[in-house]
Amino acid sequence: MAGKNQRGRQPVREPKVRKAALTHTIADFEPAFWPDEQPVDNAVVMTMGALHEGHAALIRAARKQVGADGRVAVTVFVNPLQFGAGEDLDRYPRTLAADVRLAEENGADVVFAPLVEEVYPNGEPQVRLTAGPMGERFEGATRPGHFDGMLTVVAKLLHITDPDFAFFGEKDAQQLAIVQRMVADLDFDVEVIGVPTVREEDGLARSSRNRFLAEDERERALVLSRALFAGRDVAAQGPKAVREAASAVIDAAEGVTLDYLALIDPDDFTEAADDFQGEAVLAVAAKVGTTRLIDNVRIIVR
Repeated sequence: MAGKNQRGRQPVREPKVRKAALTHTIADFEPAFWPDEQPVDNAVVMTMGALHEGHAALIRAARKQVGADGRVAVTVFVNPLQFGAGEDLDRYPRTLAADVRLAEENGADVVFAPLVEEVYPNGEPQVRLTAGPMGERFEGATRPGHFDGMLTVVAKLLHITDPDFAFFGEKDAQQLAIVQRMVADLDFDVEVIGVPTVREEDGLARSSRNRFLAEDERERALVLSRALFAGRDVAAQGPKAVREAASAVIDAAEGVTLDYLALIDPDDFTEAADDFQGEAVLAVAAKVGTTRLIDNVRIIVR
């Protein structure tokens, strides 16, 4: 593949509006993403669609990384393997036309939006990847099998797109950590890059699920980021102070059903010990009405 192992930085040029090719099959994707043999860097941004400013930030970061002459692909695929019984697979928003516009406005060359039958031509795969112990905690405990399904499709899409760089949002901190661990453990030839969470002006983390919040629920949802910021503000005082400050904000809130609030060691996604020092992830998951939301901040604990 052109560009592999040629990771020299490309010259910075003025951004230009690109016409993103929309492809639905692997056969159509390959010539659209690799139109010639020019050795350039390329990147992929994997999404389930319903794109928003958080995804736009990922695409812009990918474009900046590969330069004006590099290639950026955005995948749009609602992966059924990631949804458990009673979860919102059918409810998950499909907005492909708007997704293509956002992708090309932010620097994508190709949007790959395959049908389920294209990704899983033989039905649900009999052989799948497993996230192991890292995938059984926090989000994995609430959503059994979720990370196994996620890793399986990420691995398939990495094989199909064969990028030099893959970009994932830090908002899904556990997903990012597990993908990075998969790449390291299984020797995938790709660099996985995390991009900071994009927030609304009032602090709410951007999410495709925010559209399900009624006006009063959206206001209540702000307690998640407020709790995280409260914990971050006392990070220099140690893990106990972080947990207490964040918990106090959650405990005072109404209309929010907490799933977990945890200070996490990012190396293995276990709960940080009381004497932990260094970079940690303060993460929260909760339901506001019927909508489950997650958020996190990265902090330095002293």
